[in-house]
Amino acid sequence: MKLGIVGLPNVGKSTLFNAITSAGAESANYPFCTIEPNVGVVSVPDERLDILEKMFDSEKRIPTAIEFFDIAGLVKGASKGEGLGNKFLAHIREVEAIVHVIRCFEDENITHVEGNLNPLRDIEIIDLELILSDLEIMTKRLTKIEKMAKSDKSLLKEVDILKKIVSVLEDGKPARSLDLDEDEHNFVKQLNLLSYKPVLYAANISEEDIIANEENEHLKAVRDHADEENSEVITICGKIESEIAELEDEDKKEFLQEVGLKESGLDKLIKGSYKLLGLISFLTAGEKETRAWTIKKGTKAPQAAGKIHTDMEKGFIRAEVVSFKELKEAGSYSNAKEKGVLRLEGKDYVMKDGDVVIFRFNV
Repeated sequence: MKLGIVGLPNVGKSTLFNAITSAGAESANYPFCTIEPNVGVVSVPDERLDILEKMFDSEKRIPTAIEFFDIAGLVKGASKGEGLGNKFLAHIREVEAIVHVIRCFEDENITHVEGNLNPLRDIEIIDLELILSDLEIMTKRLTKIEKMAKSDKSLLKEVDILKKIVSVLEDGKPARSLDLDEDEHNFVKQLNLLSYKPVLYAANISEEDIIANEENEHLKAVRDHADEENSEVITICGKIESEIAELEDEDKKEFLQEVGLKESGLDKLIKGSYKLLGLISFLTAGEKETRAWTIKKGTKAPQAAGKIHTDMEKGFIRAEVVSFKELKEAGSYSNAKEKGVLRLEGKDYVMKDGDVVIFRFNV
């Protein structure tokens, strides 16, 4: 899974990126300190793997991972070349979802590229630049396809969809606001439009607010906006995340407890991203390795097997499945068999989060 971290300059993008990836991207109190996208790979925390690793005495444990791209700050006119312009826009096309970092706390010591704090205005600036970039590309495509459709009537349906897209973009609305059927959605998705990508808003709030679990007017405004477009919102505190990043793994839980937080910003980011993209994890375990695999909700057993190897999908016979909860309660795989909680599932079985599975196949 690839996520792009975007936002106006000095909202906490690189601070957040450094904290969650420990990748050392430069962070400074001035615009465009991140010129090329910094990339960091983060292992997804999953306590289920720890338990399975011990249960199966596995040689290694392989969690699933998320790639974070820290992308250069935006300003008005980026789609026309202002700031770093289209240089950064190309990087966003590579990601599956956008993590839009918004500053929601006052601090006179941190400059704001627009002169004052206004999260909704900041969101609109980012959205507009993505919309304008999409509009330029879609307008050119529409003109080209309309000409081709004069001699090839099979392209008329594409013309209709492109007109629908252009109309929405011209109204200043992101492509994700389109009301599409499944076929139209599949077509628009492969266009790789910037403004069609799902958005997770990461509201960067003060240390006092996150510890007190309080919402100021800026955060409330962001939540209202996200609700309107069915996006997700998480709260993070860049300062606290930076402190957590400097600790050893065994000390992080203790630190969170001391400051009164249930989970880190990274945990929130991961959960929010999985929810936004409709993802779940299934698990495999054995002597060689215990591993987590990420799939879309609704994925059937053969396609899940294909995540491991294409031959497993082609030659799929059945899946031996037990839920992690039932396996943990049983204490071992053999006990799970004896208790009858191990199930044999066929090609139509829809995978569930936490399924521990062995795929049987023939090639």
